[in-house]
Amino acid sequence: MPGSSNRGGSLPRRTLTADAAISRRRFARLAAASATILAAPRIAAAQAYPGRPVRAIVTFAPGGTVDVYARLACQHLSQKLGQQFVVENVSGATGNRGTAQAARAAADGYTLLFALSTHAVNASIFSNLPYDPVADFVPVNLSVSSTHVVSVPPSHVARNAREFVADLKAKPNQNYAHGGLGTQGHLLAERLKVTQNLDFVAVTFPGAGPAIQAVVANQIPSAWTTMASAGPMIAGGRLKALAVTGKARSPLLPEVPTMIEQGFPEIEGDTWVGIMAPAGTPDDVVATINREISQFLQEPAARRRLAEVGFDVVDKGPADFARILREEIVFWRKVVEETKVRIE
Repeated sequence: MPGSSNRGGSLPRRTLTADAAISRRRFARLAAASATILAAPRIAAAQAYPGRPVRAIVTFAPGGTVDVYARLACQHLSQKLGQQFVVENVSGATGNRGTAQAARAAADGYTLLFALSTHAVNASIFSNLPYDPVADFVPVNLSVSSTHVVSVPPSHVARNAREFVADLKAKPNQNYAHGGLGTQGHLLAERLKVTQNLDFVAVTFPGAGPAIQAVVANQIPSAWTTMASAGPMIAGGRLKALAVTGKARSPLLPEVPTMIEQGFPEIEGDTWVGIMAPAGTPDDVVATINREISQFLQEPAARRRLAEVGFDVVDKGPADFARILREEIVFWRKVVEETKVRIE
């Protein structure tokens, strides 16, 4: 039956041809979908932050206040975000050298600035800054603070701040070490000099770490630095603490009175460390760093470690950090005017 054979032969051929076409179209769609699915992680990875190592500029020498905090924070960020946050110490000019580099960096999240509280002071003591401390940066997180401590070698005759001032008056022209021109330690010592009419000579070091080492080595009679820098040497008996400059005593040195308690109410002030980024850094990057740092600062183990090295947790986000920075600029401008500390 040729007709039947032809129908039977032609229909299957049409059916097979249609199935093959459908299969090819279906395969093409599936292949395209598979390619999209496979490409999605690569696209997400390309867009995710951070996609490469991040430079963390520290504005003072290793071993100082900002350096101690930056290394702890960057270790956390590296672990949590899967890229290295590399600390780079760019010291000099009271933090201005490193800060200027950060201000000129690309606003892409791959340069962060770990700023000391001198960031709020430098506009008042330097006549021509190479950056604007407010306009050139976006605040990310105001992280920690540290009280200052007046420390001397264990052999020093003074047992407290009152005896220290008496010794300065009896033996004028003594030196003191501080971690940089315009640091809070420097300004507080100069304020004591002005209010007590002392002959007191500043010796500037490129960070609190080197300043402490000079006093430990008996090269300089006293140091005005943060607890975060001096605390380990005090705990180890290599320095003697005479006073702290906070509003209250430090939990690390509960037996050491404040300058206020000892009759010097104007000698009060702390140092803070905050993270900033170049102005224009994307909001989502700022939010990511702030979130991770805030989580780090709230971890019990991290808080214990920070307390051990002399830090109090602050943990203020971008808006609060911006407000506090403006307030700090006003406060320290008054101190600079009083002490007449200026750097050309």
